[in-house]
Amino acid sequence: MTPPKPQPRADKVSLRRYLKLFRQDLLSAQPQRLYRAWMAEFRTPFFRSYLINQPDLIQTVLKDRPDDFPKSNRISEGLRPLLGQSVFLTNGEVWKAQRRIFDPAFEGGRLKDTFPAMRAAAQACADRLQSRVGNPVEFEEITSHAAADVIFRTLFSVPIEHEIAAEVFQKFRAYQREQPLLNLAAFVPLPRWMPRFHSRRTRRTAQDIRALITRMTQERAGQIANGTAPDDLATKIMTTPDPSTGRCFDTDEMVDQVAIFFLAGHETSASALAWALYLLALFPEWQDRIAAEAHALDQPDFSAIAKLRSARDVFRETLRLYPPVPMMVRETTCPEQFRNRGLPTGAQVVLSPWHLHRHERLWDNPDGFDPSRWSTENGKRCQRDAYMPFSAGPRVCPGAGFAMVEGPLILSMILRRFRLETIPGKTPVPVAHLTVRSKDGIWLRLVER
Repeated sequence: MTPPKPQPRADKVSLRRYLKLFRQDLLSAQPQRLYRAWMAEFRTPFFRSYLINQPDLIQTVLKDRPDDFPKSNRISEGLRPLLGQSVFLTNGEVWKAQRRIFDPAFEGGRLKDTFPAMRAAAQACADRLQSRVGNPVEFEEITSHAAADVIFRTLFSVPIEHEIAAEVFQKFRAYQREQPLLNLAAFVPLPRWMPRFHSRRTRRTAQDIRALITRMTQERAGQIANGTAPDDLATKIMTTPDPSTGRCFDTDEMVDQVAIFFLAGHETSASALAWALYLLALFPEWQDRIAAEAHALDQPDFSAIAKLRSARDVFRETLRLYPPVPMMVRETTCPEQFRNRGLPTGAQVVLSPWHLHRHERLWDNPDGFDPSRWSTENGKRCQRDAYMPFSAGPRVCPGAGFAMVEGPLILSMILRRFRLETIPGKTPVPVAHLTVRSKDGIWLRLVER
């Protein structure tokens, strides 16, 4: 049984046809040959784009010479209204200063500190599902709620039921439905003064979210000043000075960082968790393995995470098949030579976890679901050279370790109490919006274990 995958388009279409397909769905707009190609060129009247799947070229871009390949400003345009100047969008010295403040909050010891809040959110998710036993359940909604709860508990020490947290969650869901992964600015070079094609509704929703985050940030700043702030991620980030300059984030800068923390930590985790639950419904023998190991959670201790091996392997395999962020774009700052082909300054370099993770020349059984692959020689080699759900190099997601605790934990907490079954006629179709989601949701039936 092969998990669902978008049907690639024909190899040759006109630019007009491609743009139409692209706006409908980023994934199915791409040709089949990208699952075998080491490199491909795409030309528009405005710029050239080069997708690279060759591992040594990816290492050059992400690890060896990252400063020569900054994030493309074209791609950031679609997210600018919400994220401002967050660490996800910036480049150069601004980005480096932000990471010097941001990274200490996600060091190994902090994961242990956030575990009780994360576990409480996972337990609350399982408790909410109790009333849904026997009925079809749309799990993208469930995982969005759970991932948002994790964010608010670990970041601001409040559950999702908190008034402002609940409102941010609802507004963010609206933003996710309104905003595509890329907008027209990704294809057309626009002068700075020209409007960026964000709808009025998108801009208003982003403003509402940022206003709510500002309230929470200002309240926390007051608690820090009074010595009453809880020891959570928000406090850690807001009180960590840049070791080079000694300055901390001001309120506006902190709002930018909270916005990306919510986007990266909520939206991506929700996507991966929903697909993981669907894959487990397709392959019930893995449900039983996870349930057996989940007894480790009887002891509410961080050490239990190391015992959730099957859940970890399933979550890792889900991130391979359905990477939440399917494509990343960098830009050349000088002429480059890749595979005997010249790349001009300003060319777009596309790194596609979606294609790399399913590359037919790299992976054994690339479209199949096989969590045991990570103990094979091919799996170990590909994990090192051809696996980047969190990006790689200096710009690797700082929350990668956080996600690899959260995902297996929530899967284990659900499966220790319930079984999941697929529903005939409800096969999900992957599409890319802000992240890889299902076109019509992920519907499963919940059965008490």
